[in-house]
Amino acid sequence: MTLPGNWLLRHSASARLLLHSLVVLMSFCVHRITANCSRSCYCSESPDGGQEVRCSSMHLAHVPRDLPNDTRHLYLDYNRLTTIPTDAFLGLTLLSELDLSHNELAQLEPGAFRGLAGSLEFLDLSSNRLIALNPLAFEGIRSQANLTHNPWHCDCSLQSAMPLLDLEPTSLAGVVCQTSEPAEAAVQGLPFLLAAGADLCVSVKKTTDVAMLVTMFGWFAMVISYLIYYVRHNQEDARRHMEYLKSLPGRQGRSEQSSTLSTVV
Repeated sequence: MTLPGNWLLRHSASARLLLHSLVVLMSFCVHRITANCSRSCYCSESPDGGQEVRCSSMHLAHVPRDLPNDTRHLYLDYNRLTTIPTDAFLGLTLLSELDLSHNELAQLEPGAFRGLAGSLEFLDLSSNRLIALNPLAFEGIRSQANLTHNPWHCDCSLQSAMPLLDLEPTSLAGVVCQTSEPAEAAVQGLPFLLAAGADLCVSVKKTTDVAMLVTMFGWFAMVISYLIYYVRHNQEDARRHMEYLKSLPGRQGRSEQSSTLSTVV
């Protein structure tokens, strides 16, 4: 069966028009997905709603400031982040997962995770350069956290900070002491939770006690010195006053007359 040429031409044009429409539609959908995405990241729809934003291995030195407000999963792993500044994720009220692993993080500023307390369920801080935990950085976050593979320095500051953290308790098992102060506490290589019996503030307490004793001794020495000065000063004033009285002529004459009268009597 032979089809007329004009029929083939007409249907070929329709097919091209349909294909063009599909391309335009796909471009429109891709544009809709990526229009609100950070320029440094790739975005896609998250199965639980909102967006999944991937910024992994982008050589980022700072947290992007143009992240979509409906971000639910944010991956910033394998970058060059050295610090998380205050309000770095403010406005991401739907964020439930935050991956900051495999960076160079050494500092979490106060308020670093502000605004995430009501939504964040998982926080990955593993494989960074963190040596201390600042409770002011977390501000009530109760999520599960991965804190492994950091060079934690277990000292009195860390011991004091632990009770102030609201993170999932099992998360703190990831704090393994690489160094400690005092060194004789023998907690190197142990999870800090297992070393809870060690008092890492004992040296600080001793230093404080010595400082208080020195201060008290200093005040005591000052009081004694003042009393000695006060007594000596009064004695000197009394001596000068007596010499002054003796030097008065009228008083001396009356004193001689009194002596003469008493002799005559």
